[in-house]
Amino acid sequence: MNKELIRKSYQLAKAQYAELGVDTDKVLEQLDDVVISLHCWQTDDVGGFEKEGAELGGGGIQATGNFPGKARSLDQMRDDLDKVMSLLPGRQRLNLHAIYGEFGGKAVDRDQIELKAF
Repeated sequence: MNKELIRKSYQLAKAQYAELGVDTDKVLEQLDDVVISLHCWQTDDVGGFEKEGAELGGGGIQATGNFPGKARSLDQMRDDLDKVMSLLPGRQRLNLHAIYGEFGGKAVDRDQIELKAF
């Protein structure tokens, strides 16, 4: 990634927005106060990792559409989430479902799941 090109592009966009009365630096500062909530299913199309090859019936959801690069393991999911969180402004929250727990290959009833699984 060419940081100088990105800097120049931002300066150009900043000038264009200024003509419309928008202070982009102020807007970027305000983004620090925005809370962004990310759903865990955006990493693997709601398949989860309890059963190998699990997928949502019907060919995927509109947000991801069974995308080819979807996470195939919890490690890939964590890597994807780390990347997304590093790019998002402000404070982030992650909505995490039980199908993303690490249960060591064992079936665990929902009422028996412990925090350590996540």
